[in-house]
Amino acid sequence: MADSNAALLQEGLMLHRRGAVGEAASRYSEVLRSDPVNAEALYYLAVIACQHGRFGEGVELARRALGVNAKQARTHNLLGLALARLGQDAAALRSFDDAVACQPDFAEAHGNRANALAGLGRLSEALASYDRAVGLRPDSCEDWCNRGSVLLQLDRPAEAIESYDRALLAKPDFVDAHLQRGVALALVGRHQEALASYDKALEIAPAHADALNNRGNTLRKLARHDEALESFDRAIRIAPNHVAALSSRAAALSDLGRHDAALASCDSALAVDPRSVDALNVRGSVLMNLGRHEEALTNFDTALAAKPDHVGALNNRGIALGRLDRHEQALASFERALAIKPDDVDALNNRGNALFSLMRNDEALASYDSALLAAPGHVDARCNRGHVLVELGRHAEALATYDAVLATRPDHVDAVYRRGVLLRRLQRFEEAIDCYRRALALDPGHPDAFSGLVLCLLLAGDRAEIAALSDEIAARAAAGTSPLEPFILLAIDSTPAQQLACARNYVRLKGLTRTAAPAVRRREHAGKLRLAYLSADFRRHPVAYLIAHLFRLHDRSRFEVIGISFGRDDRSEMRARIAKSFDQFHDVAARTDRQVAELVRELGIDIAVDLMGHTEDSRLGVLADRPAPVQLTYLGYPSTTGADFIDYVIADPVVLPFDQQPFYTEKIVHLPECYLVNDATKAIAPRTPSRREAGLPDAGVVFCCFNHSYKIAPPTFAVWMRLLSRVPGGVLWLSRTSEVAARNLRRSAAAHGIDPERVIFAPRVERMEDHLARFRLADLFLDTLPYNGHTTASDALWAGVPVVTCAGVAFAGRVAASLLKAIGAPELVTHDLADYEALALALATDSSARDAVRRKVADHRASHPLFDTDRTRRHLESAYTTMWDIYRRGETPRSFRVEPIERPS
Repeated sequence: MADSNAALLQEGLMLHRRGAVGEAASRYSEVLRSDPVNAEALYYLAVIACQHGRFGEGVELARRALGVNAKQARTHNLLGLALARLGQDAAALRSFDDAVACQPDFAEAHGNRANALAGLGRLSEALASYDRAVGLRPDSCEDWCNRGSVLLQLDRPAEAIESYDRALLAKPDFVDAHLQRGVALALVGRHQEALASYDKALEIAPAHADALNNRGNTLRKLARHDEALESFDRAIRIAPNHVAALSSRAAALSDLGRHDAALASCDSALAVDPRSVDALNVRGSVLMNLGRHEEALTNFDTALAAKPDHVGALNNRGIALGRLDRHEQALASFERALAIKPDDVDALNNRGNALFSLMRNDEALASYDSALLAAPGHVDARCNRGHVLVELGRHAEALATYDAVLATRPDHVDAVYRRGVLLRRLQRFEEAIDCYRRALALDPGHPDAFSGLVLCLLLAGDRAEIAALSDEIAARAAAGTSPLEPFILLAIDSTPAQQLACARNYVRLKGLTRTAAPAVRRREHAGKLRLAYLSADFRRHPVAYLIAHLFRLHDRSRFEVIGISFGRDDRSEMRARIAKSFDQFHDVAARTDRQVAELVRELGIDIAVDLMGHTEDSRLGVLADRPAPVQLTYLGYPSTTGADFIDYVIADPVVLPFDQQPFYTEKIVHLPECYLVNDATKAIAPRTPSRREAGLPDAGVVFCCFNHSYKIAPPTFAVWMRLLSRVPGGVLWLSRTSEVAARNLRRSAAAHGIDPERVIFAPRVERMEDHLARFRLADLFLDTLPYNGHTTASDALWAGVPVVTCAGVAFAGRVAASLLKAIGAPELVTHDLADYEALALALATDSSARDAVRRKVADHRASHPLFDTDRTRRHLESAYTTMWDIYRRGETPRSFRVEPIERPS
């Protein structure tokens, strides 16, 4: 009988090998009829059951065989395979363990054991098992390939590539190995090689939809968006319901700016699988590109409801929250991503961005450093690190950081632009100009580079280039497609209508509007009005020198006066003086706009006074949240803000007549005399330096203008040069704002035929009283147009120097006229440059007339309202009270004039 069964088994095996499985099974069954516990027959029948997908039957037969002989390694292995196909991974692992215990050198069992461990997420153990399998069977392409997949899951893509290479050495046409090798190559940034790997897979299997999808994703990384789209389309033609390809196709369409088509592709993917995390994630990204951030957020939240640990969706969710100015929530989203994958470079970089937006700069720097530790070549993290170093005042390190980025990525637009911003801060204007030009060459639509270029050209005194750009400046101001800093228009010839259009566009494009402003609590009280002044310039700054005395003089029986400072503390005497002048002083430099707005609400501020408008470091975003019932702008910015959340602008009848109201979003409020407050306590050093000490010639008329160089426009400068040509021995005394500006102005003098040595530059002096004392050396202060001297003209008059001005068409060009009217010298105001030149020449060539007007200015200093700080204070308080009364009555803001306080007879 034993011989007969052996013969039947042999015959069954031969039939089995030839594919006659049914006949082979009948032979094995015949053996079992005579020998029910024949382990071999049971084993082979189990093999046939598994081959035909009857895994439950296979499990039963294998267990019967093992009941007869528990030492059969191959049967334990087969049982494990059947259990794995039934989803019983833990039980399968036990079977593979038994197999290798029976036969330690059983390579196939080691490989299957590794597969089971990988299925259970025990990746390190799986890797060790694969290592054992390939050590026993080095030509096993499947084990090498599976080993590579585990290495990918362990985030060890470089080692995975080596594993796939070994798989392909054993089997060059192994499609899965080519495919996964491409994935690993893409992860280490070797995108060209990844593309070649996918192409090789497609040579072997042209209709492989996954390979086409991965190929498209790699082409996207290479910015070959049209080719990527074609690859996704091929994948979808092969597999119309390929969700990943439909999602990837949407991303490619979005890359090409075809956002509506991208949404349609996402919707096709979601029609196949409504819970597809990838499709939802891509759809959210497309919506962000369309500026529909709330809808995007809904998509990311839906994706995360399906898969809470999807790091990509958590990252994108944080980005969307950041764009909605919800930076605390954005930070929490990035923290969730990092809890899942602590070394995720994008999450670390994005976390740094959120912290930076929250002004938690030291923490932001640490997050960028962590990103760079994980991926030293991550250029965005390195560039962002430069931004935070700038804010921390570590300028040399920041510059080195931008240079490092550009050494590897010369086309990194943000690094080029930010480098320009830093160089401008460092007054390295020519280098900054080069950066802005490069940024515009790389991205002609860059939202800020053109403004940066024009500002630098103004600061450098390069008016020829400004003239060449004048048409583009005007077009950008009007177009409303890219923001142009409104401040620029004040320094070049522009109309109030152009300034309004530019400011409105800037406010809109910079997101300084709120669609639904929070309701402002209406305070009913009989006590003091809470008045807050908001500025970054509570330091050594022209605005501070004008207004410091006002803060102390405010009537404390009627007003509680609060300072809110979001600028740097320069540790100066001026900073300390201002801080002491307020009832409360809050340094909010490290708070976001929303946090400062919340502070304004918490303090119960009734009237918020912005002192900056659109000047450097301004924070109009604070008032965009409507934290105070009455909001106005004063002193720091001589034009409209273009913001509908600013109710009033403080002016006077000279600088801003009521007929200019159509060009202002704010309602115009007239103080009866000059709107510009002055500090009547400003000291002038008793000793006047000699001309020689100041670098001036011993004799000759000194024409002075200490206005910033950006205010010196060519028509005005041409008048000055003609004056020098007609006044022998006369010199022009200017402020040295920068070396490049001085060089350019001297070059312009030479072009007008004037010896450049006749243009003399005054260096900066530390003490204001010494600066005011040297003013006395000037014979005439020549004002600029279209942007007058404001603080500088006031300083000249305080020092007793006559100011000759030409009134312009807009607020910025009419301030000196207001000053002269308020000091009782309106005859020094002209209305065109010809009269301006004639008056200056007459005074320069008639010493007695010049002396008379000089005495007049000096005599009127005490008797006229310009330098009567307390009088201006009372007019301002009257304006504030009227504004509050209008608000309290429930009326909308309106223009009005403040009646003058009667002067003593």
